Amino acid sequence: MTIDDKDFAKKITGYLDRGSAQLKAGTTYKLQLARAKALERLAQAESAADLTLAGAHGLGSGGSAGRARSGGVRRFWNNRVLWAGIVLIVVGGVWFQQWQATQQVKDIEETDAAILSSDLPIDAYLDRGFQNWLKLGSE
Repeated sequence: MTIDDKDFAKKITGYLDRGSAQLKAGTTYKLQLARAKALERLAQAESAADLTLAGAHGLGSGGSAGRARSGGVRRFWNNRVLWAGIVLIVVGGVWFQQWQATQQVKDIEETDAAILSSDLPIDAYLDRGFQNWLKLGSE
């Protein structure tokens, strides 16, 4: 904290102290109970995060500020549905790549079979004039 921040904090503390001195006893008691409940919930949330992550990744030993900010991110990455979706996408991508490679091989086999089963001699396919004639004919 800088000097300006400390002065600002002292001023706010003074205002809050003066304002809380004017509160009724019942209101002060209710505020104390609410604060105690909030601190208890915070302690429970921190201990639950330590228990679930301590053995899994070694991420359970950190400051409470880091836990409060990254707790949602950890919960996101620990979601089984998310990992199932990622695995499904990867497996689908690999399967598509294999299927595409198989289709290319089948196309080449069909072309080779058509060439070998045709009535033209092999020398005709090697002739440049014939190749040019085929190109002109297809256009």
